[in-house]
Amino acid sequence: MADLIIRPAREADLPAVGAITVEAYSVDGFVDAHDDYAKTLADAASRFRDAELLVAVDSATGEILGSVTVVRPATPYAEISQPGELEFRMLSVASSARGRGVGEALVRVVIDRARAAGIGQVVLSSSEKMLAAHRLYERLGFTRLPDRDWTPLPGVNLVAYAYGMPL
Repeated sequence: MADLIIRPAREADLPAVGAITVEAYSVDGFVDAHDDYAKTLADAASRFRDAELLVAVDSATGEILGSVTVVRPATPYAEISQPGELEFRMLSVASSARGRGVGEALVRVVIDRARAAGIGQVVLSSSEKMLAAHRLYERLGFTRLPDRDWTPLPGVNLVAYAYGMPL
């Protein structure tokens, strides 16, 4: 998307990133703005410190439109990644920016980062309820990885996806 810039987050971006992430998950009813996971989503500062936090910025206005957290195995935000994989989490797009290709652009940058680093596979886990996200992942070439599905809390079922790098 020509009107987007994907770049590493800056400290000044963190309040907006936290707010957009909570809003993106709340607007579709995936979290309540006051539950424990909403607090985790709002904590962009920890993701900035312990992972690679990327933002999508409107090139004309400088407005942050979305973000994604890029995670290496055995680091604080890793959930399902194994050696030789790159994982991403907390993909979020402001509701006002939906339909502009922001989520797709962020996922493509994660894939490009993995490829440039010689990493063979990108993985993620997603709530079984996030069907629009699943359609995006499948359209981009991700396939289900059912052996890594998991349940972090009763009633919270996460499904796993993988994107293997073409040889």
